[in-house]
Amino acid sequence: MNSANLVNVGMSFPMSYRISVDKAIGITTTVPIEIVYAAGYVPIDLNNIFICNDDSDALVDFAEIKGLPRNTCAWIKGIYSATKKTGIKKIIGVVQGDCSNNHALIEILRNEGIDVIPFSYPHDRNRDLLYKQLDFLANSLGIDLDKAHQMKLVLDGVRKSVHEIDRLTWEENRVTGDENHIWNVSTSDLMGDYVLFEKKASDFLEEAEKRPAFDPEVRLGYIGVPPICCNLYSFLNELRVHVVFNEVQRQFSMPYQTKTLIDQYTSYTYPYDMRYHIDDIKKQVATRKIDGIIHYVQSFCHRQIFDRLIRQYIDTPVLTLDCDRPGRLSGSMRTRIEAFVEMLKNTKC
Repeated sequence: MNSANLVNVGMSFPMSYRISVDKAIGITTTVPIEIVYAAGYVPIDLNNIFICNDDSDALVDFAEIKGLPRNTCAWIKGIYSATKKTGIKKIIGVVQGDCSNNHALIEILRNEGIDVIPFSYPHDRNRDLLYKQLDFLANSLGIDLDKAHQMKLVLDGVRKSVHEIDRLTWEENRVTGDENHIWNVSTSDLMGDYVLFEKKASDFLEEAEKRPAFDPEVRLGYIGVPPICCNLYSFLNELRVHVVFNEVQRQFSMPYQTKTLIDQYTSYTYPYDMRYHIDDIKKQVATRKIDGIIHYVQSFCHRQIFDRLIRQYIDTPVLTLDCDRPGRLSGSMRTRIEAFVEMLKNTKC
C-alpha cells in the first residue's frame, strides 16, 4: 500500500494500524456507524484524532492560521485541522443535533475539496424524519438499510463489553472514571476496527474484574461534552473522587437495548432536547448513588446556555467548569474543584 494513500492518524491515536484514505470516512460526532461499516468504509472520529494528537494545541493554532476565528469553539478548529492533517477526503458532517458551527465548518471543508455528506438528527426525535436521514446516508454510501441492520446486530455484541466496563465502574468500583471515559468515548467509531476493539475491550475486562474495589470518598457524575482538558480525571483521582457516570460518553456506546436502527438513534440522547438529557441524568444519579455533578461546558459553545436548565431541574449539587483550549487544568479551576469536593465530603459527614 502506497504511504501517500494512508491516513496519518498521529502517534498517540489509540490504534496503531494504518488506514487507506479511500476507505476512511471522518465523522464530526457520533453518527450511525453501522451504515459506514456495512458499506465497507472505516469511520474515524475526528474529535479523537484531534484530542489524541501529540500536540493538540498546535492543531488549534493551525486552524486559526487558516482563518478560523479565535472566538470559535476549539473542538471545531480541531476537527478542521484533523481533517486537513490526516488527508481524509470524505466526511459525514452532522448539521442538526450537534454543534451549531458545523454548518459553517462543512461549507469550508467542502470548499477546500472535501467530499461532505450531511446528516441530521430531527430535533423532535421524529421517527419518519430519522428514517429518511438513515436511508439517505445508506444510499450515499451505496447500500440499503437491511445491510446496515445486520451490522447493528454485530456491533450490539461489541458494545456489550463497554456496557460491562461501565457497570464495573459504578456498581463494583473496579474501573476508574478516566478508563470509563476512554472506553465509552472510543465507541463513537470503535477505533476504526470493531473486531480489534472487541478483543481489546475483552482483555481489559478480564484484567479489571480481578482488581480490588476502590473505596472513594465521593461519587461524582460528569455531564456535558467530553473535556478538552487532559488531567481532569487524574486530578479527581488525587482527591479520592470516583467518577461513576460519564453522561455523553456513555451515550456514544448506545446503552439501551433496541431492535432497530430507528429505535437506537431515537433513544440516543445527545442530539436531542435538553429535557431528554435531564431525564436520563436524573435516573443515573439515583441508580449510581451520585453525590455531586461536574457540568463541563466548552467555551464558545451554544450548549453553555443549557447550564441554566441543569440547575433548574437537577437537585444534586452541580459545579460548572468552562474550558477553552487543550491543556491542563488551570490553578483557579483546580481550586474550584477542590472546594466543591470538600463541600461534598462535609455534606456526607
